[in-house]
Amino acid sequence: MEPGLVTPLTLTGERTIPGIDRENYWFRRHEAVYEWVAQTQSPDATGVILEAGSGEGYGAALLRSRLRRPIVALDYDDTACHHAGAEYPGLPVVRANLALLPIAAQSASLVVSLQVIEHLWDVRSFLTQLHAAVVPGGRIVISTPNRLTFSPGVARGEKPLNPFHVEEFDREQLLELLHDAGCVDVQVFGLVHADALAHDERANGSIVDAQIAAIMGAGWNDELTERVAAVTTSDFAIVAADDECLDLIVVGVRE
Repeated sequence: MEPGLVTPLTLTGERTIPGIDRENYWFRRHEAVYEWVAQTQSPDATGVILEAGSGEGYGAALLRSRLRRPIVALDYDDTACHHAGAEYPGLPVVRANLALLPIAAQSASLVVSLQVIEHLWDVRSFLTQLHAAVVPGGRIVISTPNRLTFSPGVARGEKPLNPFHVEEFDREQLLELLHDAGCVDVQVFGLVHADALAHDERANGSIVDAQIAAIMGAGWNDELTERVAAVTTSDFAIVAADDECLDLIVVGVRE
């Protein structure tokens, strides 16, 4: 693909895109989890990685680069698939309906699906299919916004405030969902702001609230744009999950 011919993606709010200053906080928040997934894999692990819901493609490309293992990226959006295939040469991207995964049983050793389940109508069926796709001893890694902090006041099963989300979840729900799908050794972790970003918020207020206010009409000023653009993956930490964490990461193993 010649330079300049990569299909551009429009920033709609449904997926995050790298390289946009005003989107950088959300991109780095998501990228930090991909980095964590790569760092927590055994150096001796082998086999195919499957990403279900690959979006722009940066996460699949990161995992391929860090882990040096074959990966298959699945996404439903045709434009996103074409973009990812062109932006990341050699990355196998397959257009697929996540409601009916075109994956053979026990064909992947690691399945990753980050910031996806909140968009799905039948999460239980999806997780059951992921469990079927992974080999015995293989891992499933799911991330999703923590409903308790992402949509305060929204109860279980209620329509979230985010128009692109069908449902949002808390820690106990994720434990139950992975156990019901057949996983064992299920653990839940939480993404939080690390020390530098927490210090910034104590001095300048919530960086998320400031962005929401800008989007809702207060407008972006240079100070906020620079503040958001300066965020890096090191501004996030992944710890044991609690009700205060920003995103939830649940890891299960196929027995």
